[in-house]
Amino acid sequence: MSGAVDAVADKLGDQELGGADSPPQPMREFEVDLWLTDLNSTEIGIYQNSRNRAKSRQFTADMDIFGEIKEKGERVALLGYRSELWDKKTGMDKRLVIKLFSDKMNWRGTLDMMLGRSLQLTHGAKGIPVTAFSVNLANHDQIIQLERSASKWPMMPENFSFFVMKNLKEGQPAFFRLRRNWVSTGDDYILYDGNDRQIGKLNGRFFSIAGKWKVQLAKDVADTRLELVLQLFCGMLKFHGAAQQHLEDLRRGMRRGTWVPQLDAQESDLYLNPRRTR
Repeated sequence: MSGAVDAVADKLGDQELGGADSPPQPMREFEVDLWLTDLNSTEIGIYQNSRNRAKSRQFTADMDIFGEIKEKGERVALLGYRSELWDKKTGMDKRLVIKLFSDKMNWRGTLDMMLGRSLQLTHGAKGIPVTAFSVNLANHDQIIQLERSASKWPMMPENFSFFVMKNLKEGQPAFFRLRRNWVSTGDDYILYDGNDRQIGKLNGRFFSIAGKWKVQLAKDVADTRLELVLQLFCGMLKFHGAAQQHLEDLRRGMRRGTWVPQLDAQESDLYLNPRRTR
């Protein structure tokens, strides 16, 4: 029964948001375009990387810019990742850290792959790789947990979920779910709210080698924090397959005794009890 419902939702995903009988909703749109190579105007030049580090302490020496966010054809933000951690490390030292910057190189947010949490969920799912990410946004007190669902049968579309606190003092969470389309020409995802109402789409471009998404959100739910999470999520999709393989390799290595579980100090900090005695 649920499969039939999802199939109907896929058909609606190619139409305007709100359902077949609902009037088209005003849309908030932006585009995430990932690059194939490092040869881009942001990093070209002998001193450009140093200039970027001077603008933001979040721009580390190993930061590699790999994509941009556009609105109405104009660049508004950039995506980068810690290439030293991801490309050159192995085992538990290999971590995915993606950062989002404004077009002026001001830091907007960071997505960290949480190896401890990911391995816990993968172990609980009996080996099915379940990636978990921690999202830290500028000027937002909440650490947002973005996780792939452990409930996934072979050949079934994957789901990611997260929630954003609308009001931290009053404890008001807004829940979201991203479900990959059953059949699509690219990496297409449908965004649902906590009532399973379709409120957005991530339309992947089939002919884009590195990755390109047109993101649409119903304006009645559009929120800066939600948009930043979706932008980081699209950036993560470039590494999604490799991240799952990394988890499988780690789990296999730990079972064989090849890797000893040990978390990076920065990841360990994200698990600390905020009410601990200091």
